Amino acid sequence: MTRVRTVLVAPALAVVFSALLCAVALLISGDSPLTALRVMITQVGQGTTAVDILNSAAIYYLVALAVAIGFQMKLFNIGVEGQYRLAACVAAIVGGTVPLPPVIRTIVIILVGALVGALWAAIPAVLRAYRGVSEVISTIMLNAVATGLIAFLIRPDTFGALSGNNITTPPIPESGHFPGLHLGSSGTIFGMILVVAALGTGYWFLLGRTRFGFELKASGESPSAATAGGVDARRMVLIALLMSGAVAGLAGLPELLGRDYAYTLTSPQGYGFTGIAIALLGRNHPVGIAIGALLWAFLDKSAVALDVVGVPREILLIMQGLIVLSVVVAYEIVRRYELAAEQRRVAAQLRALANAKAPSPEGVSS
Repeated sequence: MTRVRTVLVAPALAVVFSALLCAVALLISGDSPLTALRVMITQVGQGTTAVDILNSAAIYYLVALAVAIGFQMKLFNIGVEGQYRLAACVAAIVGGTVPLPPVIRTIVIILVGALVGALWAAIPAVLRAYRGVSEVISTIMLNAVATGLIAFLIRPDTFGALSGNNITTPPIPESGHFPGLHLGSSGTIFGMILVVAALGTGYWFLLGRTRFGFELKASGESPSAATAGGVDARRMVLIALLMSGAVAGLAGLPELLGRDYAYTLTSPQGYGFTGIAIALLGRNHPVGIAIGALLWAFLDKSAVALDVVGVPREILLIMQGLIVLSVVVAYEIVRRYELAAEQRRVAAQLRALANAKAPSPEGVSS
């Protein structure tokens, strides 16, 4: 019964809370919730919107997965933003300058992205494991360092080149592109979605079906208890953050290998912070994260459609925040209800045990 409440009741409450709060936000802004919902749904079938949602969801899934790996160890990797941007920049430089044959070039770009992300995450990992430095502080600082390092790498006198008013890395030749699924006028689905699906499956299997996954989560729950059980908690911190960084390093590659083929000063930013919200939304579960990524991408793409009918696109930011808040509140309500119910069951069992041990009136009188 407890499992049913967690799996069904909490998400149902979250949906109800978020729907009500979003409706209130729309009413306050002077817009009709029903009109907004109709516009948001109908725009999915127009032009390339459906494919754009799927492609954006793939990127969101990667950054959220990177955050979720850290969350399993109770580690807050805020550095996903810097990790994926620096990895995409270095991978673009390698892909555009190193002569490699087809297929091998694509594989090398992917491996470089994962390696750079892991190495950048290794800095806060070592600081946390061996010096007790909070990964929150170190990763925030490294985000700023990554921004400066990217600006240095793509300068015209290093690896960059001036293209109009923008600075870009050398373009990746066609031999390094990751072919996608072309759907004609509907757009092209990024080929990297296959890699994203494989990573999601691997995350599910590793965390839920292996001893390593159990030890990882146990170390996050109680490092001292895990150490007493023979688990090296310090090693788990290193592995968790390195894995998180490696996955984060892949987040910029779907666009790099499937659309842009170069890294520029105007390349997309902010995915890393969005990943934190989506990981919370999906409760660190691979399926939940996938649903959260699709929902977030859907809301992002709805901004233009709502703007056309006079609904301010800023209302989407409010709706995204309200949805995450609703999920957190709903699961907390269910958690507290289950805790109170468990306390009542224990109290009832203790009373029953005390009554069973108490002498009967007949025994006392005799």
